[in-house]
Amino acid sequence: MTSIDDFLALIRDELGIPVTADDIGRHFDEIAGWDSVYLLHLLTVLERETGRSISLPDVLASSDLESVYTLATAS
Repeated sequence: MTSIDDFLALIRDELGIPVTADDIGRHFDEIAGWDSVYLLHLLTVLERETGRSISLPDVLASSDLESVYTLATAS
């Protein structure tokens, strides 16, 4: 996962949520079909894809996909 487009493709492929670049800054409540369980699934997928741990409390405090992407790509 090297770009925001890769991140969105990962969400579409792994979670089955049809997100686009327009959804990246939207609050999770504004994303059609989003459920809080998807956030935990996304965390698991991101840890697998990046090969590193991502803070669960930080992910749970995120309000949008952009925040999660930032956490996943932080050095």
